[in-house]
Amino acid sequence: MTHSIRTLIVDDEPLARDSIRVLLGPDSDIEIVGECGNGTDAVEAIQVLAPDLVFLDVEMPAMSGFEVLDALCAEELPRVVFVTAYDKYAVRAFEINAVDYLLKPFDNERFRAALDRAKRDLSAPEPSESQTLRILRLLEAERGAGRFDRIAIREAGRIYFVELDDIDWIAGAGNHAELHTAEQSHLHRESLSSLENRLDPRRFLRIHRSTIVRIDRIRELRPRARGDYDVILKDGTSLSLSRRYHDRLSRLIPE
Repeated sequence: MTHSIRTLIVDDEPLARDSIRVLLGPDSDIEIVGECGNGTDAVEAIQVLAPDLVFLDVEMPAMSGFEVLDALCAEELPRVVFVTAYDKYAVRAFEINAVDYLLKPFDNERFRAALDRAKRDLSAPEPSESQTLRILRLLEAERGAGRFDRIAIREAGRIYFVELDDIDWIAGAGNHAELHTAEQSHLHRESLSSLENRLDPRRFLRIHRSTIVRIDRIRELRPRARGDYDVILKDGTSLSLSRRYHDRLSRLIPE
């Protein structure tokens, strides 16, 4: 390697962090830039330290390893070696997506294989794009398996979560999405189109270029001119269904 690999260790178990640190110790290519014991600290550390490589625990209290990645922009994603206690079926999913993993408990040989794979990825001509895409595909697979049930919001130096079950509708706000719940709105750093692709179409529908609505929050549809509709939610909120998106809501409109 032409430069040290800046490495971050993230695990809620101190002994697990110690084990990874000891295994990395003899490798002159590695510079350990930090350790984190929870997902919230991990997000901040990745943004501030910009590590090349992260050993990331999957199962942590409050915020999982997947949610750590979900809270980052695509350009902030480092190379990741997942550390997991998942069974062999979940491990196969990691392999299929070509993102390496360490299954607890792991030995020195398996650790070295994972590290060597990460080094090869870092040495590839354009590793950043390929690694980012692999991680995003893995996140999509997790969501497709029903694990996507809340959205991480970063605000004023903290991270909190909005449950999908609490969302009434979503508005586009430039490159961001504004999540509206019964109590308040939350600004999420993701475009409306990107978020639409992640949401279950049986529960959420886009009704306008700048609006997604939770289907079971709709109370009534009021026809307007030229095929448009006013979409009235149960709390009285009025949204616009444009003709362009008419077909998406056709099953809710009587013949």
